[in-house]
Amino acid sequence: MDMDLPGLSAFVAVVRAGGFRDGARTNGVSASSLSLAIRRLEKKLGVRLLNRTTRSVAPTEAGTRLFERLVPAFNEMETALDVVNAFRDRPAGVLKLNVPATVARLVLPPIVTPFLKAYPDIRLEVIVEDGFVDVLAAGCDAGVRYDERLEQDMIAVPIGPRVQRFATAASPAYLAEHGRPAHPGDLLAHACLRGRFASGTMPTWEFERDGAVVRVDPVGPLTVRLGAAIDLAISAAVGGLGIIHLFEEWLRPHLDGGALEPVLEPWWQSFSGPFLYYPGRRHLPAPLRAFVDFIKT
Repeated sequence: MDMDLPGLSAFVAVVRAGGFRDGARTNGVSASSLSLAIRRLEKKLGVRLLNRTTRSVAPTEAGTRLFERLVPAFNEMETALDVVNAFRDRPAGVLKLNVPATVARLVLPPIVTPFLKAYPDIRLEVIVEDGFVDVLAAGCDAGVRYDERLEQDMIAVPIGPRVQRFATAASPAYLAEHGRPAHPGDLLAHACLRGRFASGTMPTWEFERDGAVVRVDPVGPLTVRLGAAIDLAISAAVGGLGIIHLFEEWLRPHLDGGALEPVLEPWWQSFSGPFLYYPGRRHLPAPLRAFVDFIKT
């Protein structure tokens, strides 16, 4: 059987992206051209590879098996093509990073612009996801996560601030009306603005002082999707709806401006900053190698 490389490439792109539209955007082609290429591939193979509905696209069992075998092969082809970068004056190509919303908002902004100015032949694509993902299966070169979510076989390079804190805050109006908590346990009697991960998990609020760790699970009038709707929760806190507990960098402009006041500051918990991670068992693409060298300087 003749190798239908365009069809196979279109199939991998759609499965990686979870749909024709995102697959087309990632690969710089039209969704209709991807659909046509995959239909031709299915006809040639004599088997359906994708289940299509008006709302979703998912691989069939045959499609899943094919995708699992194709991904390593495509990764090897990308590695082979990247070898020619060694003969260029400066690295070129696409660098795909998978990062959580907090990193996209707080860590990458001071890095991305100077990096892309230093390497004008590199194009950066940032995919924002808060759950841990297999970066290779997701079609990414590397990811950024915090150390508790890193796999053991990954190479991890520090990126961004090395120490961060969770901050707790409320508006002056809220504190004037409801009082200021003196201990984390007092939050159980306050209106608290909560966040929930995409998985459905709602993390508890953790505080630490003199080696003692206190975890509380308060309630309140508003719960938002962590990452995607954090600005809504901050706006609600500024408006006096309740107490918020979040990355200090996210709240710092409002704390400095007086729209929010620190709450329980001696109890604010510090944690290590994020890491860029990537598999160590493969050739490092030139754009990723340039990025790693850049953040190390």
